[in-house]
Amino acid sequence: MEQLITTDGARLAYQDTGGDGVPLVMLHGWGQTQAMFRHQIEGLAPARRVVTVDLRGHGRSDKPHHGYRIARLSRDVLELVDHLGLERFDALGWSMGVSVWWSFVDQYGTGRIRRFVAVDQPAAVAAVPWMTEREQRDSGAIFDVSGLLYLGASLAGPEGDTVRADFVRGMFSGEPDPEVLAFVAEEIRSTPPHAGVPLLFDHCAQDWRDVLPRIDVPTLVIGCERSHVHPDSQRYVAERIPGARLHVFASEVASSHFPFLENPPAFNAVVEKFLAEEPARGV
Repeated sequence: MEQLITTDGARLAYQDTGGDGVPLVMLHGWGQTQAMFRHQIEGLAPARRVVTVDLRGHGRSDKPHHGYRIARLSRDVLELVDHLGLERFDALGWSMGVSVWWSFVDQYGTGRIRRFVAVDQPAAVAAVPWMTEREQRDSGAIFDVSGLLYLGASLAGPEGDTVRADFVRGMFSGEPDPEVLAFVAEEIRSTPPHAGVPLLFDHCAQDWRDVLPRIDVPTLVIGCERSHVHPDSQRYVAERIPGARLHVFASEVASSHFPFLENPPAFNAVVEKFLAEEPARGV
């Protein structure tokens, strides 16, 4: 595991496989770690360079008492790719990691991104007050602002550990693989409330719908039939990004928010096929 010190003094732990070809930079979701992508590092890295990172407040990275905003996380990612000298790379985000990339695009553009993979993230997690009911459904809002406030207060309260465990369990449909569930539940313990609660609020309060039409690189949107993130929200994202493709895993293939853990071969095959495609003539 290697380290980077950001411009505001946070130490980030990252892994760089150092393979050949266009690098793939992968960002994990809220409360999780780069270990989420352990099967992708094993399955994709032999053929390409894969970079993963524990975002600030997560995993082996520092947990300072500042910087828990999506905009700051996207700045951290910019500093990481600058540190590694990546002038051109493929970007993959899962859950909140997608939001970090959307913030990256919003602030820094798409000039360095060759291809983009967005995995199971709504355009807006919380139904912000200016949305119509139709817009709330389309964007995939999981709860309203009052629900977000309640969740944050619960996570920060005395029953936080129980709330966190229930939160994780709610991301799986049916009876999950006990080992996968235990792994996810253990990884989320690395994010303390002082980091996780403000970041969750900032993350869920964002509305990325205006960014989607400005993503002008080949994009693959991935969802799951039985994820708590409704597949219709992924269709909406794919429709808003010009030329984007959509792949929704059927429930017999993967049935949670974690397709890369549930069925690594199927997930890796879909991602690798997309990343390996030759660009269209004139692109």
